[in-house]
Amino acid sequence: MLLLGLSAFLPLPRVVAQNARVWRIGVLETTSMALNAANFEALKKGLRTLGYIEGQNLVFDYRSAEGRGERFAELANALVKSKVDLIVTRGTPALFAASKATTTIPIVMAAIGEPPGQGIVATLARPGGNVTGLSAFVTELTGKRIEVLREVVPKLSRVATLFNMGNPLFLAQWKETQLATQSLGMQAQLLDVRKTEELEPAFLQAAKQHADGLVVGIDVFTQANRQFIADLCINHRLPAIYASKEFVEVGGLISYGVSYPDLYYRAATMVHKIFMGSKPSDLPVEQPTKYELVINRKAAGGLGLTLPASLLVRADEILG
Repeated sequence: MLLLGLSAFLPLPRVVAQNARVWRIGVLETTSMALNAANFEALKKGLRTLGYIEGQNLVFDYRSAEGRGERFAELANALVKSKVDLIVTRGTPALFAASKATTTIPIVMAAIGEPPGQGIVATLARPGGNVTGLSAFVTELTGKRIEVLREVVPKLSRVATLFNMGNPLFLAQWKETQLATQSLGMQAQLLDVRKTEELEPAFLQAAKQHADGLVVGIDVFTQANRQFIADLCINHRLPAIYASKEFVEVGGLISYGVSYPDLYYRAATMVHKIFMGSKPSDLPVEQPTKYELVINRKAAGGLGLTLPASLLVRADEILG
């Protein structure tokens, strides 16, 4: 936590000349460019402020797993073969694939849940190897999300969690969920869902065990199925909280977490520093500094919920 806001104390990076060499950035993403537009645009905006203009001195090679985590290895190897100068990743599976594909091409994590806990970086201060980037603080905010959900559902007693346990990140999140619910006198129910066809049965299982709230994890699978998940919550009248605004934008009830566009924007500075000669191993992994609470009023109406005024006044954005 000592690294919170560290970038604010670093000297401003030198802006590149417009006639500099053409840099090739590989982007290893969880979803398509269309679904990931806000984040990708934030990355490009950050790079433009530093003098990198797409089509002039910058080329992107965007590869998306399209919600299928098993594709990351193939996509990462393709980026290495295309001889990109740097790879930008999001999420643990994408990072694992990129790290396995290359130990020499620099990798910048635009957002990842627990970098030290996954064994990719040594420490936040000195990541080592060819990887650095930004933490999305996903696991650490698990307890806070449950508290926010209880504000929406005051009688909340059993919390279901929609986690893809095939992603190693969710082991820590499930443990954190159990600790948080126990401390609040609640019960936790794990819904381990890894395929789209498992979503509907999972909601039926939650109803069978009388879950009255849902925490939806964020990863390649849930991002690709965010519209379906939001619709299922309305159909099953199950209030859910998410880690990212992108779920609320398609009809989800509420989200609390970091601003992902802000992380992507800040990732541009790390990319620039590496292009200017810094080693990823010497660039500390940075923590998020911008958080957002986003509420979908229409979704609340569809669930028959009355949102408390105390929550509405704290919201950074209200949709619907």
